[in-house]
Amino acid sequence: MEKIRLEIVGMSYSQSQSGAYALILGEVKGKRRLPIIIGGFEAQAIAVELEKMKPSRPLTHDLFKSFADTYHIELKEVIIDQFKQGVFHAKLICVQNNVESLIDSRTSDAVALAIRFRCPVYTYEKIMAEAGMNMDETTTSPETMTKPAAVIAEPSFDEFTLSELEEMLQKSIEQEDYEKASMIRDEIQKRKKSK
Repeated sequence: MEKIRLEIVGMSYSQSQSGAYALILGEVKGKRRLPIIIGGFEAQAIAVELEKMKPSRPLTHDLFKSFADTYHIELKEVIIDQFKQGVFHAKLICVQNNVESLIDSRTSDAVALAIRFRCPVYTYEKIMAEAGMNMDETTTSPETMTKPAAVIAEPSFDEFTLSELEEMLQKSIEQEDYEKASMIRDEIQKRKKSK
C-alpha cells in the first residue's frame, strides 16, 4: 500500500470530548486533514517538543528517547495503520542492529515520539479516505486552530512587567506547567518584538 506522509498542522480543544484535544495532521502534498482526539498529557508532550521547551526533568517520551538512544534503537517511522470504531492505531517502525521491529502504539504517543526522533509519520489512503477531511469541506482551518503549544485559553499578562514574566516563565518550567510556560513565552516574545 502506498503511504501518505503527514505533518502536524495544529492542535485545538476537542469540541467533541471534554478535556481532550484535537491533533490535526495534514498530508504533506495535499489538502486533506486527519483530526485525532488525544489526551491532555499527550498534547502537552507534543507541544513541549514542538516549542523546544526543556523541562527540568524528562517527560515520559523524553525518557523513552534516551532509553532508545542508549541501546541504539532508531525510530525509523510511524505509520497510522488502522482506524477501528473511531480509534486510530499506529505502529512504530524501529531498527536495532539492522533488525526492523513493529511496535503497537497509541497514535498520540507515536506522534510525540516521532517529533523527538525527527522521523516521518505516515498513513494509508484507505485511512485518509475513511477518516480524513478535505480543508474545502470542513470548518477546521488554520485560522480556527491554535498553535500546537497554545492549547488553552490565554490569560491576561498585561499587569506584569517583562522581568516578572521571565520569572514566571522559569517557575512554570520548574513546576512542569508547560502550557502556561508556552503562553508566558509567547507574551515575552510579543513584547520584545513590539519594542
